Amino acid sequence: MKKFIGGLLLIGGFVFSSAQTISFEKTTIDYGTVPVNADGNRVFTFKNTGNKPLILSNVQPGCGCTASEWPKEPVMPGKSAQIKVHYSTANAAPFKKSIDVFSNDPVNGRVVLYIQGTVDANAKTEEKTLAPKK
Repeated sequence: MKKFIGGLLLIGGFVFSSAQTISFEKTTIDYGTVPVNADGNRVFTFKNTGNKPLILSNVQPGCGCTASEWPKEPVMPGKSAQIKVHYSTANAAPFKKSIDVFSNDPVNGRVVLYIQGTVDANAKTEEKTLAPKK
């Protein structure tokens, strides 16, 4: 019986050590203070640090003011990919929103990402200036 239990523990340890693993560069993006109708697009980068293909089954924003795009194809071991999020900056107010990421990672099958910031009606947009031609 002891050998049987020990064997199960050994097999279980091997399964988790040789699995797909999702690792994010960061799990929170701070927009800072942005003007109304500013660019609400941001990107979360993640990597499969395991040795099996990583599959995202769903990326679910916490509310209708946030949208997401994610790779539908498997992310191979050692490769990186991106989850694109868009927050609607139409209303002036502080915000902190969550995005649930579901994958086949046996340890972190659900990861919660956050976006936060303040949409301010008085904030100035960044103006890009071109250098004068000589």
